[in-house]
Amino acid sequence: MQVIAVVGTKKSGKTTTIENLIRELTQRGYAVAAIKHVPEPDFTIDTPGKDTWRYAKAGAKTIISAAANEITTIEKATIASMPLSALLKKCKNSDVVFIEGFKRLVAAKRDIPKIVVVKSREEAENAFNLFKPILAFSGVYSTESLGSEVPYADGLKNPEKLADIVENTLLKKGNCILKRCEHTF
Repeated sequence: MQVIAVVGTKKSGKTTTIENLIRELTQRGYAVAAIKHVPEPDFTIDTPGKDTWRYAKAGAKTIISAAANEITTIEKATIASMPLSALLKKCKNSDVVFIEGFKRLVAAKRDIPKIVVVKSREEAENAFNLFKPILAFSGVYSTESLGSEVPYADGLKNPEKLADIVENTLLKKGNCILKRCEHTF
């Protein structure tokens, strides 16, 4: 699988960029997964009072709900007890995995290319020091004026171009799908 981190500041368009890339790459036949870091300490996807919530309150560490069109697994664990590598293993049947968040963890990881979503020239310039390697820039600020070799594609308005960069740079040339690239953390 090819892992790609989408990083940027709050409200820069990361989620919409990933959403558009998922849609575009899925239409091209790729199996795509996404991992989202949620920084809110009390976040739960479960609904208080529902059966799954009650199972968790009673002490279940893993709760699986199965419906006609969706199977959901809730694991009561901490990020410290389940590192990113364990989360990636859950995506083993995917060709591409997009990661949103985990910025400090992935910043210097050279085996994880980054799409940096920027809102300003300053953010783009700072990104060169923070993130290695940068696959592409995206977002409302066009980095083309920087004179960098890093390509720019607006994932909000032109996700096809950004998907082309992902596909041509990583998926076809790197042949990652056939090798089933493994990442260690």
